[in-house]
Amino acid sequence: MKKTPANSNTEKNITLFVVVAMSFLATLDASIVNIALPVMSESLNVPLSSIEWVVASYVMIICSTLLFFGRLGDIFGKSRVFSYGTLLFIIGTLLCGVCNSFVPLIVCRFIEGIGASAYMANNQGIITELYPQEGRSRALGILAATVALGTMTGAPLGGFIVSLLSWNYIFYVNVPIGIAIFGFGLKYLPKDKKNPDQHIDKAGSVLQFFGTMLLFGSLMEAQKAGFSSPYILDSILLAVVIFVLFIGLEMRCQQPLLDLSLFRNQLFPISLICALISFICITANTFLFPFYLEDTLKISPSASGLLMMISPIVIALLSPSCGTLADKIRPEILTMAGLSVMAVNFFLMSFLNIRSTVVTCAILLSIMAVGQSFFQPANNSLIMSACPKNKLGIGGSVNSLVRNLGLYLGIVLSTTFLYTFMSSKLGITVTDYVKGRDDVFVYGMENDYRILTLLCIIGALITVFRFTKTRKHSGETIIRKKIRTNNRKSGN
Repeated sequence: MKKTPANSNTEKNITLFVVVAMSFLATLDASIVNIALPVMSESLNVPLSSIEWVVASYVMIICSTLLFFGRLGDIFGKSRVFSYGTLLFIIGTLLCGVCNSFVPLIVCRFIEGIGASAYMANNQGIITELYPQEGRSRALGILAATVALGTMTGAPLGGFIVSLLSWNYIFYVNVPIGIAIFGFGLKYLPKDKKNPDQHIDKAGSVLQFFGTMLLFGSLMEAQKAGFSSPYILDSILLAVVIFVLFIGLEMRCQQPLLDLSLFRNQLFPISLICALISFICITANTFLFPFYLEDTLKISPSASGLLMMISPIVIALLSPSCGTLADKIRPEILTMAGLSVMAVNFFLMSFLNIRSTVVTCAILLSIMAVGQSFFQPANNSLIMSACPKNKLGIGGSVNSLVRNLGLYLGIVLSTTFLYTFMSSKLGITVTDYVKGRDDVFVYGMENDYRILTLLCIIGALITVFRFTKTRKHSGETIIRKKIRTNNRKSGN
């Protein structure tokens, strides 16, 4: 029996809900532990420098396996890989909750991250297949809003849970929700078609995995040992060598893990660069601003958490409508507008000081969220529209990889620049907030925001280039169509 359009739309909506709900849990799980790290450090009897691996291990394993699972989705089916990933994530989350010692917790975080990577690598591909043309930007806008909500809701939700229960419950909260979503996914995710003539690039997978793990681990340890450490420098150099070997292998491989042919369409790499800039900036702000609110303005953690909720709320409200708008006008225009708004906002944030008001902070957080709402849905649509249908899985996984890379680099770069400027202000090495010297932190933060402003301006200029290129290509296409039409009319 043929489905009615209404039923078809209903199933589409449920499928979209399954995809975005799991994306919400993945990003929520990456951020919810941040607020609980001091409590976990005391409970597990490990220093803060070690407990950071609870966060780092999750992000590292995601970035190290995203390309693998994207390729796996193109071969064995995106829905199938998504479902297995969901199940593994639930198991890993439950195991994290029952852990009461440090090393097993890190191992379980790796398991959880592998599951999250499997469905994050295929969520955009499933949505793009679900909405081939009409409604795609709106659907990707909903996904962008959900990711933003998950990223920014973690801190206040985690603080609320830890204040009432033990830290283990920040993991338990995901289990029943994940099980329900898994059940819906088994019924409503689209049926897959296997490609038995395709195979996994095993050597490329190994090189990308070890290169990413080594680079991320080195950047994290550099926060304590410094970039001048010979061990850090050697590790980063080895990671670069591994990545060079990886690219060389992918160029020769007939069925590569990373299909470099995607980058022949200039729209794809340009859009990825813009996405990387966006996530570096948004993550840097998400990291810096709570310190400013709590340590500089002396706002309570609960009030700070509520204030930080302004951005995800604005993004959740605006992103779907901005996605709809991107379906109607050139998405390049919205990405340009979004990065421009963010640049103006970060420039204004560079003037924050020890006497700034909460109202000013709320306004600036709202402006930043408006810029993100313009940018994310339109840019995601541009990235996925640049991918052939048989490469949506790897295209979506590359996009997710860039997003997670931006999350990681946002923290590493913002803290590195922050401590550098603070150290220059005091004349001594600084690696923490200096109590009683709020002006020192504000000085470092102001300069951080100036760097973020410059990054957004660079991104906006890149979008101008992207717009002129796509407009020129569209114009040439129209001219060729007119010539063919005139030739047919003239009988040539």
